[in-house]
Order: sequence, then C-alpha cells, then structure tokens
Amino acid sequence: MKKGLFITFEGADGCGKTTQLRLLYEYLTKKGYEVVITREPGAAGLGEKIREILLNYSGEVSDRCESFLFLADRAQHIDMIVNPNVEAGKIVLCDRHTDSTVAYQGYGRQLPIDRIKMLNEIAVAGRHPDLTFVFDIDVEVSMERVGQNKDRMESAGREFYNRVKHGYLELALQEPQRIKVIDASKSINEIHADVIRFFEDFQKI
Repeated sequence: MKKGLFITFEGADGCGKTTQLRLLYEYLTKKGYEVVITREPGAAGLGEKIREILLNYSGEVSDRCESFLFLADRAQHIDMIVNPNVEAGKIVLCDRHTDSTVAYQGYGRQLPIDRIKMLNEIAVAGRHPDLTFVFDIDVEVSMERVGQNKDRMESAGREFYNRVKHGYLELALQEPQRIKVIDASKSINEIHADVIRFFEDFQKI
C-alpha cells in the first residue's frame, strides 16, 4: 500500500468498538501492514491531559466548553499523530473522531450541528477518515455494559444516548460511502468478520 489510511471506530459507550479496533489491528499487522492505534480524546501527549479534564473533572462544564476541549484535542491529534503516520504510508486506527463530536455534542447535547461540523473542519484541516465503522447498539444494552462506574460523559442519561444513537445513524445516511454501520448485538467474531468484509471491499475501490 503506497498511501496510508485513516480509519475511525465510532459508537455509543459499551458498543465494543475498542475491542474491534484491536482485532483489526491484529488482522492488519499479520498481513504486513504498518498500523498505528490512537484515540480521541486522549492521544499520547497533550491529549492525555485534555482527556482527564473531559472525563473526570468534577465541576460543571458548559456544553460549548466541552465541545471546544474535544476540538482542541482533535487539532493536536491530527497534526502530531494522524497526519505524519498516514503520510508515511501507515494505517491509523482511531477510537472516536469527528463523528463522535457531531453525535454527542450535536445530537446529544443539542448544540447547532452545522456549527459543530464547521468547527470540526477547522480542527482537522482537511484530513478526513477514509473509512468509518459505526457499531450500532441498543441504548439499554449500552448502559448495562458500561455499568455503575461511569465517567462524566457516560453519566448523561438514557434520553441523551437515544439522541446519540439517532445521530450516528443520521450521519451514516448522509455519508454511506464512508460510514459503515455494523450490528453490535452480534458476537465478537461475527462483528469482526463484518469489519474485515467492509475493509476488504474498501480496498477494492
């Protein structure tokens, strides 16, 4: 592969996306690809400090402030990690990216979606995912998997997560070529097979 790829993994908390990211990493490395794993928020370096604030700050955080913290993390992440590795011909697998901000802050927090998309464009400076997996899961199952030990974002409540779920599905309708929705109620192996199928189909394009 001469040029790198940027692949993102999306979905509500508890959907199993992180497990699937690591399984795809193992699959790709066995096939000889150079692969980098990263995440948003909280990529290595400054992102780890921003993640700590976003997930564990005990005081009140305004919805707009929350959005800007995610965007600041994203700009750093794109410049310092994603772009250099993709340009070096590697595959970057990222746990959450721009679609999370639209789904969580736009649909979930009900902030203006067009404005969030515009701010995302500033943060990514032209770098967009080549392929995105959205792991669709029932809200009740998602909340049950997260359990009682919730961080600040995971404590937002059922109505919030219903809006997030709807947001992800709307985004998939808007960009069907990039965003592939996978039924996260299946077994881990079945979901992994779906991921591989979508990846191999993408490679044929």
